Amino acid sequence: MNNIGTLHGGEPTHAQARCGANPPRILVVDDDFSIRELGAVVLSTSGYQVDTAEDGAAGWEALQASSYDLLITDNTMPKVSGVELVKNMRSARMTMPVVLASGAIPPEALNRNSSLQIAATLLKPFTGDALLGTVKKVLRETDNAREQNEPMPIWQSQPSADALRLR
Repeated sequence: MNNIGTLHGGEPTHAQARCGANPPRILVVDDDFSIRELGAVVLSTSGYQVDTAEDGAAGWEALQASSYDLLITDNTMPKVSGVELVKNMRSARMTMPVVLASGAIPPEALNRNSSLQIAATLLKPFTGDALLGTVKKVLRETDNAREQNEPMPIWQSQPSADALRLR
């Protein structure tokens, strides 16, 4: 596994502004070095903390060793495929969003197994802009879903005794 880390400059990036001092952590898993490198460079220069893994087996080890906010994985890889990696994650009750990238997305595997909960797919070859746009969209949707599921504070969800007397 290659830890690319986060690049820091003078201005806060969108990811850093969104999450304060802790930018989102992303794991990029792909057996193609150039795709891993593209993901690492594009995402880290945009303020994300990025780790990479060279195949599904190494990706699974990374997921067990660290906490991530997003997984971007190729599907067709040696040892463990992207779909198998996601199945392992879901079996282990890991709920992070997943972007599945592939030269040929296996729609039958995705349709057959809705429990995979794939947040987005990227068809290879993709550009850095397409990758970054997909990541931003998935993380934004994940944040929105979390906000909707958070319980309201008691003072908002239950009227006070004074408010009840006014009715």
